[in-house]
Parts: sequence; C-alpha cells; structure tokens
Amino acid sequence: MSFRANTKAVAYLRTSSAANVGADKDSERRQREAIDGFAKAAGYEVVDSYYDAAVSGADAVTERPGFSSMLERLLSNGVRTILVETASRFARDMIVQETGHKVLKARGIDLIAVDSPDSFVVDTPTATLIRQVLGAVSEFEKAMLVEKLKGARERKRRETGKKVGGRKNYGEMKGGSEMVALAKKLHRYPVNGKRRSLNDIAEELAKAGYLSSTGKPFARIAISRMLERKPKAN
Repeated sequence: MSFRANTKAVAYLRTSSAANVGADKDSERRQREAIDGFAKAAGYEVVDSYYDAAVSGADAVTERPGFSSMLERLLSNGVRTILVETASRFARDMIVQETGHKVLKARGIDLIAVDSPDSFVVDTPTATLIRQVLGAVSEFEKAMLVEKLKGARERKRRETGKKVGGRKNYGEMKGGSEMVALAKKLHRYPVNGKRRSLNDIAEELAKAGYLSSTGKPFARIAISRMLERKPKAN
C-alpha cells in the first residue's frame, strides 16, 4: 500500500473490557502511540480520534457509538482515512471486519491497520471466502425481498381482483381503453382491409393525441402490445 504525505486521517480506538478502560490502563495509550508513530512515519496528520470503550470486537461496527460518530464526521468533512492499531482492534470477528470494511469502502474511506497496512486489502483464502459468502448472502436477501414483494402483490390481486404494482398495461391508463380500441381499429385500412404498419398506427395515434410518456409517438413494441391486448371480460 502506498501513502501520500500530509494526508489527513482520524484514529479509531476500541477496548473490549471495561476493566481495561481508564487513565491508569495502557490499552488506549498503547493504541494512540502505535497510531501516532505510524502516522508520523507515513506522513499522515491525525486530526481527530474516536474511542469505543468497553465495546466488544464482535459487535457490528454500525452499532458502536464511537464508530457511528466517526463515520458521520468523515462523511461531512472530507477526511477519507481511518487508522487503527491492528485489524483485530477494529473487529475481532472476520465477518465483522469484512462487513465493516465494505461499509467504509462503499463510501470511499480507507481503513489502515498500522501494524500491517495491507490487512484489509490482501486476498487471503479466509478473506476471499468470507467476501464470497457475504456476496451470496446479499444476493439471497435481494431475491427474498423480490419474492416477498411479488407474493404481497399476488395476495392483493387475489383479494381485490385488480393488478397491483408493476407496470400498468395500456388498458389501465387514463383513456387507455379508448386508445387501445383506436389502435385495433387502425390495424387495417377500412377500404381494402390491408394491415397498417406499426409505425403508421403510432403516427395516427399521435395525431389523435395519444403519445408516450416522453411526449413522442409510441414505439413499435408498444403498438404491438396494444394490438395483442384482449378485451376486458364483463
């Protein structure tokens, strides 16, 4: 990992046990000394620090008050680097490490463990596996959400007998029934019964005041759907 001189950063500290919190304890002092030493050598200016005292390393980062305050500050002041003593000081649980790093990376924030600056970016077998699992879980959650929404729409449709959600068909639009009826009427020339082209039908509908949401004549696929639409049963 390369470093830039005079880059602003914040320090993040965490102590798991309340017994190790206090002026007479060395946890906070040791972390600050390690971060300050690295910052000085690597050309970072530590402009602020955030401390989660008596917070477990297995707790999700978004549930930590110090981390939440730090993230809010970073998103408002332009600083985009966090320095921690070690990767395990950020989070002992590998999944929490990866999810926390992902939260920061998505916001353009670099996370650096000063004892091993590449800790959060190196592709170890364990890290790769966890990233793959997290990706699979994310895709699964998205799929489950889609299914839940689909199920809710289907239940509503069965209860009301009406289509719920999704794109409205042309017959359900305001004035849509009349538009569809006109499109079908225009499908063939009245004199010889020959079919009109889809473009011709779109132009005739436009002349009658029926335009797409963009204010232009309907596309060929839209006209085709109108012609395929079956009359609503009484």
